[in-house]
Amino acid sequence: MAIQTELDAILAGYEGRGREALLPVLWEAQGAFGSISPEQVHRISHALRLPEADIFGVIGFYTLFHDEPTGRRIIRVCTDPTCALAGADDVLHHLCERLAIHEGETTPDGEYTVEHSPCLGLCDYAPAALASARAEADVALPTVTAEGLLSEWNDDYFDPAGDADSALLKPTLNAAPETLPQYGDYKSLRRAIAEMKPEEVIAQVEASGLIGRGGAAFPTGLKWKFTRGAAGDIKYVVCNADESEPGTFKDRVLMEHRPHLLLEGIALAAYAVGADKAYIFIRGEYPKATAILAAAIQEAERAGLLGGAIMGDAFALDIELRRGAGAYICGEETALFEAIEGKRGFPRMKPPYPTTFGLFGKPTAVNNVETLCAVPSIIEKGADWFKAIGTDGSAGPKLVSVSGHVGRPGVYEIEPGITLRHFLDEVCGGVIGDLQTVLMGGAAGTFLMPEDIDLRLTFEDLRAAGSTFGSGAIMVFNQTVDLRDALKRLGRFFQHESCGKCFPCQLGTQRQVEILERLDAPQAGDAERLLDIGMTMTEASICGLGHTAGIAVMSALEKFPELFAPIPRSLPPK
Repeated sequence: MAIQTELDAILAGYEGRGREALLPVLWEAQGAFGSISPEQVHRISHALRLPEADIFGVIGFYTLFHDEPTGRRIIRVCTDPTCALAGADDVLHHLCERLAIHEGETTPDGEYTVEHSPCLGLCDYAPAALASARAEADVALPTVTAEGLLSEWNDDYFDPAGDADSALLKPTLNAAPETLPQYGDYKSLRRAIAEMKPEEVIAQVEASGLIGRGGAAFPTGLKWKFTRGAAGDIKYVVCNADESEPGTFKDRVLMEHRPHLLLEGIALAAYAVGADKAYIFIRGEYPKATAILAAAIQEAERAGLLGGAIMGDAFALDIELRRGAGAYICGEETALFEAIEGKRGFPRMKPPYPTTFGLFGKPTAVNNVETLCAVPSIIEKGADWFKAIGTDGSAGPKLVSVSGHVGRPGVYEIEPGITLRHFLDEVCGGVIGDLQTVLMGGAAGTFLMPEDIDLRLTFEDLRAAGSTFGSGAIMVFNQTVDLRDALKRLGRFFQHESCGKCFPCQLGTQRQVEILERLDAPQAGDAERLLDIGMTMTEASICGLGHTAGIAVMSALEKFPELFAPIPRSLPPK
């Protein structure tokens, strides 16, 4: 009866909202009870007027939801490449050994469940873990040990300061998020409302040359122009904070340290496109950033900087935080819409594009965290100021996440045009050991060799070299690393994260893993098979996940062909 009463109390808070309330309801139910039982699904079904099959389908789609009982505490240890370099496998093994269970199991007393996890966005503090306890807030834990994971948890970790001259990251980062009094009264938004028409804001952003910082590099001003010009009175702004690609954590640092910069950027986007509702879709593995943003939204609303009649004007904006539940595919913009709408995160076919048919079928501007954080400075200082930083094809400062074998891993703001060599040696404290390779652009990036590190870090130079900024990740590997192991982990990541909607990606990521798993003894023709699989996924998949799931492997085929060469077998003597 107590469980039923508590669930009824949860559901009462979402009365009348329907399907789009499903993810928040599931999070609250799981937080209260540890998992989501068939009986709870039945009650949720009646309250939200959804088929039970749909709810079970959503629970099964997202990794962080459980429909079977779990331990009172769940520990998820990241085992993706950077954490693996820092000994994550040993941490997971010792933890299971201490608890006398295997990975994926629950202790007999029901106290602990232990699982492995994809990247948690704490690559600068590897190895990392995500810890959950029933009726308590989740905690992302840095630099973990097996012993530490069995003690008290807290998330009071410290982020590197990066570049002291950073335009986006000022003031110097410290453990505490920047408060509203420290940040200011949204002077760029105030100026826009008082002095600029929405079209003028869009023109300024377009003139700045700002392009998307999430990987696609689409011109931001053009996206806003299309959204504003689309038919219909209802429009949305969505902040894509589902930063889930291994090696990528720049958006986490912005959200945890400069939340009001992001909120002001979202408000400027909403003013420009004509939206009065915005969503921040944040990955479920970022509990600290989620709490900080929630507090910042309340702080801004109390000050009259968000909500109704902002700054005494007719402009109003409601910003809602929506927590994801463990699905890398939701970083794809249309899959993200599906998640917000309470569905499985399947990408949609395009066209139509989000600027005309986006969230809830309405015109929507989607931008990632770093992109939106650049906008207030553009409005305050002007397009020319932004364009003066970097190069013609790579205007403005750029954030990168650096992990692996460097002296100072972390988030750094660079002026596009510096070389990779200068960046690694002078900014990141140098490579630890002898450089073997750099994976540029994240798990879906390409390998750069030691002879490539004089390459300039710009969108155009990287593109010309067959590489990419991608998600902004730079993963450094020295000569001690077995790249076969790194490739296997990347392959497992994409196989796990493929949503299964389209055949080329669903089967391709599975077949890619099967071949990578035998890299210790490659078979004749494996290199050709991997290239064929990679090209098929790239050309025939529905969305960006499938398009890029084979990129790193195909790059390795080119740069490290010896890894895929069959091992000669000597014939037995006659």
